[in-house]
Formats: sequence, C-alpha cells, structure tokens
Amino acid sequence: MPLVPTPPPRAARTGHCPPGAPAPGYIVAARGWDCSRCLEYVRPGAGLAPAAAAANFVCRQECVAKEENPQVFFCCCEGNYCNQKFTHLPDEYGARKSSARYIVRHGTFDAKSQTSASLLNILVYSLLPIAGLSMAILLAFWMYRHRKPPYGHVDINEDPGPPPPSPMLGLKPLQLLEIKARGRFGCVWKARLMNDFVAVKIFPSQDKQSWHSEREIFNTPGMKHENLLQFIGAEKRGANHEMELWLITAFHDKGSLTDYLKGNIVNWNELCHIAESMSRGLAYLHEDVPHCKGDGHKPAIAHRDFKSKNVLLRNDLTAILADFGLAVRFEPGKPPGDTHGQVGTRRYMAPEVLEGAINFQRDSFLRIDMYAMGLVLWEIVSRCTAADGPVDEYMLPFEEEIGQHPSLEDLQDVVVHKKMRPGFKEQWLKHPGLAQLCVTIEECWDHDAEARLSAGCVEERISQVRKLVNGTTSDCLVSIVTSVTNVDLPPKESSI
Repeated sequence: MPLVPTPPPRAARTGHCPPGAPAPGYIVAARGWDCSRCLEYVRPGAGLAPAAAAANFVCRQECVAKEENPQVFFCCCEGNYCNQKFTHLPDEYGARKSSARYIVRHGTFDAKSQTSASLLNILVYSLLPIAGLSMAILLAFWMYRHRKPPYGHVDINEDPGPPPPSPMLGLKPLQLLEIKARGRFGCVWKARLMNDFVAVKIFPSQDKQSWHSEREIFNTPGMKHENLLQFIGAEKRGANHEMELWLITAFHDKGSLTDYLKGNIVNWNELCHIAESMSRGLAYLHEDVPHCKGDGHKPAIAHRDFKSKNVLLRNDLTAILADFGLAVRFEPGKPPGDTHGQVGTRRYMAPEVLEGAINFQRDSFLRIDMYAMGLVLWEIVSRCTAADGPVDEYMLPFEEEIGQHPSLEDLQDVVVHKKMRPGFKEQWLKHPGLAQLCVTIEECWDHDAEARLSAGCVEERISQVRKLVNGTTSDCLVSIVTSVTNVDLPPKESSI
C-alpha cells in the first residue's frame, strides 16, 4: 500500500518512524505502526502532542485530522495514497474555529481560504462604522443647509445689516395694502403703519445692492429736507431665496409726476410750484453742506436717475424727489463708489452718457442730472393751460420722435448725432412766463454739459419769472413777450 510522503508546512519537520511504538507527537500515515514514513505537523511555538493522544486514533479511508488541542493535529488513514489529501475536522476546539480548513496537497499546506475570510471580516467590521459615521455626517450637513430659520432672520455675510430700527417704526405692525407702482428693482406698496399710510418699496434678494445703496443714501447726514422723500426705516423679511428687502418711506397719495400729468393738466401757478419745488430739492441734493443742522456733513449727491417717474407730489403739488438707488455721494477724500457711466433710464440720458464720454468728476454727474431736469420741465410745460389753445395729451420726452420704447441706438442718433430735443409749441412762446421757462429748459439740456444751468439757478429763475408774470401789467407783458420771442428757439433742435 504505497503512501505519499508529505512534507510538513513551515515550523514542522519530518523523520522516519522509530521501531516499535510511535514516538509521542507523531501522526501515523498508514494502518498500524509499521509505517515507512511519518508526518509531523506542529504549529509555530507549539510542543508535540502526547503519545496517548495518538493511541486514541482510529484509522479511516481518508486522512482526517482531529484537533486534540489548539497546537497539534493527528491523522490516521489506510488505503493507497490516503494521505495525499490532509483534512482538518473541527473537534472540541472546532466550535470556536468552525471555518478553519487546512489542506496539504502534494506537500503544500494551503491557508488562503482562511486568510481571505479573515481579511474580509476585518474589512467589513472596519468599514461599516466608518461608512455609518460618514452617512450621519452627510445627513446632518444636509439638514443644516435645508433647515428654515425663523421668519425675519437673515444671514448676508457681505452685508453688515441695517441700522437699529427707526423709533418711528420699532415693533409697530405693518400691513401691506396694494401695489402702487413697479420699477426696475421691485415694487412699491401702499401700507398701513398704525394709523398712518406709508410706502413700502420691496426689493427681491438678488437686488440687495440697490436696497443697500438707497438705504445708505437715506442715512446720509442732512437728508431730511422738505423736497426729499422722508425715510422711515429698512427691514429684511423672510430668509434665503424667499428673502425680501424693504424700504419704508412716507406715502404720497398723488403718486408720481408722470402719473399726475397723464390724468391732469396744470395752470401757470401749479406749473411754477411744481417746477420750483422740484429744482429746490435737486439743488439741495447737489449741495455740499459742511454742517447741516447739527446732523454732520452732508456731501454732494448726484441722483443719476432723475425723471418724472421719480418725482412724487404732495397733495398741494409740492414736488418730492425719490428713488435714490443709483445715487452717488461725493465725499472729500473718499472715492464716490460705483460710478459706472451708463446708468439710469435711457430716455433721460444726457448726450455724454449715450456716447460713453463721461468725465468722472462730481460736476459732470450733477450736469447729467440737469439735462434730465430740462426734459422733466418740458413735460410739465406740455400739460400747462397757460398758453392759448388746446393742451395736447401727455407724452414722454422724444415719444413723438422715436416712440415709447426707443433703443439706445435710436437715442444716440436723435440726441447725439442730430442734436434734437423735444419740440416747443408756438403758443408757448407767446406766453411771457412759458417763453422764459423755455429758455431755461434750453439751457438745462444744452449739448455742452459745461454750459448747463445748475439746479439752484433754475430754482431762482422760476421764482423770478413767477413773481414777474403774476405782478405785471399788460404793458409789461408785451415788453416781456417781445424780448423773449426775439430769442432764437428752434422748436426741435438744441441751441448748439
């Protein structure tokens, strides 16, 4: 019965069986003790098994080893090449090591299956806690990013936030009633604050820079003036994408000058009152006041979006300047901030703005406002009943020439290249007051920016003409008309 000699694995050794009884610790590879070859398998660092353990073995057809202790395996088999395959069958220690299986094939001990299983177990038990912890962190981060903070809480990193609430606003309830106007940066609501009506200008969150700029202009020292819109407070409402930015100001029921002129005509005194108060407000805005009634230094401010839509009217038709979202301050020793040249409403842009040829100095921006004032004065004159004849329907400046929605190229062609301006009616020039006012308008919208009048000069002229016309006799009126109508005033072109 040939037997296959099987070399032991590492830390084992082989040897011939001694005569007689087998030596302690040997595994007999054939039936009986007259074997010609024996296999000894000893784990590293282990001693040999006692001889008594070998005596208890029962030979089988296969070489199936029992683990008598954690260190030594014993096998006894009969048959040709029975020890070619060495199999470990768990015994009393096998309950703890049921997955262990050792095979010796042609003299090589194979433990890959046990090593792979152990490595897999290690990986599973190591990675599962890490994966669970990672999922918990991701879930916590997602919940933090998507949670909704309480209403009214806003976090804008680049915005320091509004100043302390105005004493006039405080914690008083504010109720929105109806939308009164819509503009480039939001809408204006009529609202109720206690027993008073106020205006609430609401900006979406993406226009927070405009809200911030206008709030800063309102908070400039010296901005309390009878012809400037009264500021009450600023608030942030909502959060994240639903956030709204509010500016609360005084409410004027008559609305804007544009809206009023569309539905109403004005007489000579009303025209003068609107024009004079409007020019007074712009003159004050443009003025640099070193010490303004104990409120600090008020710098010169250019409006940069002056138009009839941004002039409000009180019940007595006093003009109030509003909408300072594009305004810029000129403080000594400080840059003026955003002075991007081509801003504002295209229809009211001065020639140098349309050309993109602006001198970025304070006086240049103030003269741009004066060009727009000339157009607004023309709008008021066009709805005045002082002259003989019917009053035409309200039209915007250049609406007759280039329509209601002119492009930038249309305005460049008409205003810059052709040097055209809105036309004067012949009957206007026959009225002494309107004729003088037409001269003033011409000098406001002069093509040469340096030749334009200042707002203070316009205020003074209107005041003088009003007094002169209201206090003149018929002989004086004839003299005024003669002197004015001798001035060349082309109906649709500038004086240049």
